[in-house]
Amino acid sequence: MKIDGPFYAQLGDAASEARRLSEIGYDGVYTLEGSWDPFYPLVMAAEHAPELDIATGIAVAFPRNPMHLAYQAWDLQKFSNGKFLLGIGSQIKPHIEKRFGVDFSPPAARMREYIQALKAIFDCWQNGSKLDFHGKYFRHTLMTPMFNPGPLECGVPPVLLGALGPLMTQVAGEVADGLIVHPFNSMPFLTDHALPAVHKGLAKSGRERSDFILQINAIVITGETEEARAVATESVKGLLGFYASTPAYRPPMEAVGYGDLQPELNRLSKEGRWDELGSYIDQTFLEAFATIGKPEEIAGKLRQKYGKEADRLAIYAPYGAPDAMWASIIAELKAG
Repeated sequence: MKIDGPFYAQLGDAASEARRLSEIGYDGVYTLEGSWDPFYPLVMAAEHAPELDIATGIAVAFPRNPMHLAYQAWDLQKFSNGKFLLGIGSQIKPHIEKRFGVDFSPPAARMREYIQALKAIFDCWQNGSKLDFHGKYFRHTLMTPMFNPGPLECGVPPVLLGALGPLMTQVAGEVADGLIVHPFNSMPFLTDHALPAVHKGLAKSGRERSDFILQINAIVITGETEEARAVATESVKGLLGFYASTPAYRPPMEAVGYGDLQPELNRLSKEGRWDELGSYIDQTFLEAFATIGKPEEIAGKLRQKYGKEADRLAIYAPYGAPDAMWASIIAELKAG
């Protein structure tokens, strides 16, 4: 199991942040598509911490044409000597239609075709296959020598799909190289919903679980003192309240008996009462969605919770904590 860390750095800080995360002991780093581009910082990480795997976790797919994304992925795979993982996702409908201004529905069918188009482009460049992809949403039929970057000695970058709903998760198992499990997850949701959907998709494509990368994002609450753990708890409660206000994220809540809370949090978000969301997250909710404990307890709890399934474990801790503390946790995870 490889351990990945969140790479929140903007372009100007990316080099030093990548070196810091490498020194802590992470095997890889992943960017989020928030208020800055997820690809540019990875260039700096590949240059200044070349031992790290680098990944987008995730880049929003639908506003980008598959050809655009293919070139970006190819460049990063080549520059990093084969250490790039292309993580993509759909985002939620309001952002795709209102922020990016492009079509969203039907998301699962569109994403299946998107990944198929990406792989057709990759196959053309890597193996010299004729580019002849005809889909309902995308069409790619022209690739002249001037625009063909040619094969990569390090191989084609894997495509991982961030998914939460059963149809999108099945798409990951069917056509992607891996699944990025959203941080807003609970064990009943993973075992009873997400993993069965992955296996259904794998069976449809005639593949085995060993052909597939499962990256699980784990929200962690810890700290070296009671005060530090209290600060971490409040930060995570706010994060969970934010996630829980989104209708698309209701299934993991339903899996642990909190589905009825989602409409109330959604109402508060529409009223702009963002600061109140965290107050609705009680201890039972917190324990279902986060791994909680003193630093010396965290590695064991993460292994027990995710060790049987995760090929890559992505730590998500939205609060400040000493590097030495995380280095100790990660070293223990790797030793286990």
